[in-house]
Amino acid sequence: MSAAVAELVRPVAIELTPAELAVADAAALVDPIGLAELMALAELQTRVDRKYFVPADVFRRLIDELAGELQVLDIDGRRTFGYESVYFDTPRLTSYRAHLQRRRQRFKARTRTYTDSGLCMFEVKLTGARGETVKQRVPYQADHRAELTAEALAHLGTALCQAYHQDLPAGLRPTLTTTYRRTTFVSRLGDARLTCDVGLVCGDGRHEVRDTGTHVLVESKSAGRGSAPDRILRELGVRPASVSKYCVGVAALHPELPSNPWHQTLRRYFEPLPAAA
Repeated sequence: MSAAVAELVRPVAIELTPAELAVADAAALVDPIGLAELMALAELQTRVDRKYFVPADVFRRLIDELAGELQVLDIDGRRTFGYESVYFDTPRLTSYRAHLQRRRQRFKARTRTYTDSGLCMFEVKLTGARGETVKQRVPYQADHRAELTAEALAHLGTALCQAYHQDLPAGLRPTLTTTYRRTTFVSRLGDARLTCDVGLVCGDGRHEVRDTGTHVLVESKSAGRGSAPDRILRELGVRPASVSKYCVGVAALHPELPSNPWHQTLRRYFEPLPAAA
């Protein structure tokens, strides 16, 4: 087993999924880049995102073709990292419903914890005037990642007021937690970034749903209309998918809610919930 594959092994020994193996093998093909250098090269806080469910074998072909143009985030010899996100919504799931209805003025509020380092951020994701994603983030205490502090509420209220002239929604509370492993590739020119997620699990404290392990969830992030990875994925027959980890998780765990935009995604790429759930 290569070092790149070995680092994906969990504390409890389990068989790696095809998607996990594909990402580890692909990351071993690419030159490393450190975190500080990556952040200086391609911040891309305002960007155009395209998301794809890429079959494991196609993902290998994608990175193999781009290997000379990419670098992979490497921190102390590690190239894959654990993420935990806690999303906040109202009791009526106002944020979920805004995304369901494709409202132009919609947002997500979450904490994101980098589980390997313990670093935590509070993030607000907004939709810009031209459909681009605008992310605002501030440092957060990991001990409070499942709650909204006064500072977080103030930050969210300011962001909504400035972007949409909206008031802060009442009753925000933790609604969904997602965990996954991420490997990040960046172009040498800094004009594109690929985040590649495997092992996605969505839970609400009572039940959870997980991906099938056969596809890599790839997010292509660029400052313009497209990038080389987008072009190659198109040539390989992979089309963008309309997917949000938050919305897919809520739709899977709350079958009583309307969820038409994500039915196909859940059926193709996620394991079904047990009947009892």
